[in-house]
Amino acid sequence: MTGPQISSTHPQLPPTTEEQRFSWLRLLRSRRVGIATFHRLLAEHGSAEAALIALPEIASEAGETHYKTCDPARIDAELAAGAASGARLVALNDAEYPTLLAHIPNAPPLLWVKGDTSLLETPLVAVVGARNASSLGTRMTRALCRELGEMGYTIVSGMARGIDTAAHHAALKTGTIAVLAGGVDVIYPAENLPLSEKLNTHGLSLSEQPMGVTPQARHFPARNRIISGLTRAVIVVEAAVRSGSLITAREALDQGREVLAVPGHPFDARASGCNMLIRDGATLVRTAGDVIEAIGEARPNPQVSDEQPLPFEAAVTDNPRSLRETSALHMQILDRLGPAPVAEDQLIRDLQAPARHVAPVLVDLELDGQITRQAGGLLSKV
Repeated sequence: MTGPQISSTHPQLPPTTEEQRFSWLRLLRSRRVGIATFHRLLAEHGSAEAALIALPEIASEAGETHYKTCDPARIDAELAAGAASGARLVALNDAEYPTLLAHIPNAPPLLWVKGDTSLLETPLVAVVGARNASSLGTRMTRALCRELGEMGYTIVSGMARGIDTAAHHAALKTGTIAVLAGGVDVIYPAENLPLSEKLNTHGLSLSEQPMGVTPQARHFPARNRIISGLTRAVIVVEAAVRSGSLITAREALDQGREVLAVPGHPFDARASGCNMLIRDGATLVRTAGDVIEAIGEARPNPQVSDEQPLPFEAAVTDNPRSLRETSALHMQILDRLGPAPVAEDQLIRDLQAPARHVAPVLVDLELDGQITRQAGGLLSKV
């Protein structure tokens, strides 16, 4: 896996890390700046400070008058809330930032983290599944996570009810990471507050969302891409055909990760998604041994390079299209979508644009809450 290509002529870095993080956070929290737009702005303008200066003019050219960037007071408040919560920011270039996650399309520029960040350096595998998990499913999850933990893997999941909760509990002694859909200081569901407190001392919680954000439906697909992006493989224990777990599996496939699934009874709807994954080529899992056979024994995570960490302002993509082109594509997509769902591949054909150009813009619009993604690769306008 290769990392982003970094120009050797990037602008001089600002004087302090604190100022860089403040500017990054302010740019990221500015209206209509999603993850893809954030990366493109940095690539075009060289720094977050320059991008913030250019944003009002860019917005004006796109037809939006009176555009204002994020109020610095809002960033001060978020940083204060993070400090009060015991959380801290990890940036894309930091040595602590997960290597595998750094190389997914539209990697989160900043993560709020609470707990033991050394877990991010360990071999990671995701275990996800149904919220309304069966007794057999939770037993299988606990056994898998305990055994994989003893074999050196840290378990990643999403802190949801059911399979996720069972996975975290089973791996507390060996290491577990919870990727939250809302702010890292907002525990959802509330019944997992005791689990969250244990993670603060025996695990790690992380989120790309602002402090204090209560998770909404549109946040979960974004959360799922981080779960799969962190890990070498995603194991689905129980999942219906239309479920968030299958979204995570799809993200894993798109990111080049291994997908594994536990089979279930054909009459149990909670097993239908897993059985479908196995039918379509996912590795069948009966024991932790099947996982090890598929992905290998735990070994240190790959490093980006033996050189210095990536420069803070060197976030670039392999698709450096201009912001104006991206804005035009935003409008074309929104014009073609309506309340009735449309297949993503059909939309791409209608746009007559390369899928590698359309996909990050769709993610941007989804994260911005302008479109929604449904099961089966269907998209609709919110």
